[in-house]
Amino acid sequence: MSKRRLAREYALQTLYYTDTGNLSKEESTLFINGFYENLDEETFSFCKDLAQGTLSKLKDIDKILSAKTKNWSLERMSTVDRCILRMATYEIAFSKDKAPIAAIIDEAIELSKKYSTEKSGKFINGLLDQIKAERKNGN
Repeated sequence: MSKRRLAREYALQTLYYTDTGNLSKEESTLFINGFYENLDEETFSFCKDLAQGTLSKLKDIDKILSAKTKNWSLERMSTVDRCILRMATYEIAFSKDKAPIAAIIDEAIELSKKYSTEKSGKFINGLLDQIKAERKNGN
């Protein structure tokens, strides 16, 4: 497994526990710091940015996602899918780490295959492709 995928998995865990109410935003920092031993410094920094950046931009991210989900509210999504979408949207729209958008989407799909349902990959791909197209058009 690549270092960045592992960082995304740890960030996803943090977002999941925060979304389900098992961690407050403040506690999420302590939770993330627990991953420090398992990651090199650069990968840990990436993981921390993904989790904390997603949480800090949550309202903006949810606004972007809500605009793309037709007849489907964020609350109706599975928690895992919602967290994956939020994290990938953060990476595409706000992260200073400019990974290729195609790689971000591929990673989100792989996470959904591992942690969610068979149909989640298509759902996530469709929404993130819309966000990608919007970013390319400068919106």
